[in-house]
Amino acid sequence: MPDQPGSLSLSDVAREAGVSLTTASRALNDSYGVSAATREKVLAIARRLDYVVSPDAVRLAGGRTRRVALVVPHIERWFFGEMVNGIETVLASANFDLLLYQVGGPEDRQDFFTRLPARRKVDAVVVVAFPVDQRERERLALMGVGIVAAGGQSADYPYVCIDDYHAGRLAVDHLLESGHRRIAMIAAHDPDQPGWPARSGRSEAYVDALTAAGIAVDHCLVRDVDWGGLNAAEAMADILDATPESAPTAVFAHSDELALGAIRTLRRRGLRIPEDVSVVGIDDHPLAALTDLTTVHQSVREQGEIAARLVLDALAPIPDGDAPTAVTAPTTLVVRGSTGPAPDHARSLAASSDDPHPELAGSRPAVPAHPQER
Repeated sequence: MPDQPGSLSLSDVAREAGVSLTTASRALNDSYGVSAATREKVLAIARRLDYVVSPDAVRLAGGRTRRVALVVPHIERWFFGEMVNGIETVLASANFDLLLYQVGGPEDRQDFFTRLPARRKVDAVVVVAFPVDQRERERLALMGVGIVAAGGQSADYPYVCIDDYHAGRLAVDHLLESGHRRIAMIAAHDPDQPGWPARSGRSEAYVDALTAAGIAVDHCLVRDVDWGGLNAAEAMADILDATPESAPTAVFAHSDELALGAIRTLRRRGLRIPEDVSVVGIDDHPLAALTDLTTVHQSVREQGEIAARLVLDALAPIPDGDAPTAVTAPTTLVVRGSTGPAPDHARSLAASSDDPHPELAGSRPAVPAHPQER
C-alpha cells in the first residue's frame, strides 16, 4: 500500500476491501446496491487508510456537491437554533443544502471527524461555538474544503463572532454607572467543552471593570457553573448564603438564561428587581424582552448569515480579495426594567430631591415595577 494518505486512490481501498471499484465508490457515496455490511467494511478501511474522496472525482460525478456541513455541539439551545436559521436562509437562496451534525461530547466529535474525510459529501464545513483541536484540524485539512467558524473559534479559519470582552464591559459598566459596588457574577461553561475558552472575555471584563472603578473582586460574589438556568438559580442562592451581611446589589450573568435563573432565586428570597438587586445578562434572548431583562444584544441570526456568506465567498470561482475573513458582530446595551440605581445611591438621590421629608426616604418601601410583584 502507498505510504502517504495523499497518494491513496479508490482502487487501493477497493483492493483492500476485496470489492470492485464500482462497489467501493457506491459504498463511499451512500449509493444504492451495496449491503450494509459491505458499506461499513469499505468505510472502515477508508478511515483506517485516511482515504479522502477526490475532489476531482466529485466534480466528474456532477460538479460540486452543493452541500455544506454544519457542526454544532447542541441543537436544543436557542443560540444554536438561531445560528442554524441564519446559515440555512443564505445557503438555501444560493441553492446549497445544509447537512446538520450534532457532536455533543468528545466521543461524538471523534467519531464525526474520523468519518467525515472518507465520505467527502460536502464542499465546506461550518463549525459553531466549539474549539477545533489539532487532530480535528488535521482531519479537516485532509478534505481540502473550506472551513468557517461561527460563534467563537480557536483555529485560523475565517470566522464571525462577537467581542465577548466588549459585551461584558457594556453590562458591568452599566451597573457601575448606576452606583452599584457589590456586583456578583454568574459565569457558565459547557461541560462538553472543558477548558474552553481558556480565558473568558466576559469574566475578564468583570474583573477589569471593577478594578478600573477601584473595587477589589470579592470571590464570594463569583460563581462558575455548568451552563443552564437552574444551575444559575443555585449559584445565586449560594452567593446570598455566603454573604448574609454584605449581599450584592447587582448581578452580572454571562447569558440571559443564567440571569433569569438568578432572578428566580432573588424573588423567592423576597428581593425586588431592581429595587433591591439589579440583574443584567448577555444575548437578548427572546425571553429577555418578555421578562423586562436588561441585556447586551447580539444578533445570532445575523452572525449565521455572515458565516454562510463567508462560505460562499470561499467557494466562489474567483475569490474576492476584498471579502472579509474575520467579522466581529456588534453588541449593544438594551436597558429594561431589571436594572436601576443601587439602593444606597437611590436613597441619596431621593434625599437630595424636593421630598419634604428626606429623612424618611431610605425607610420607604419601593413601589414594585409590575403589579404581579406586589
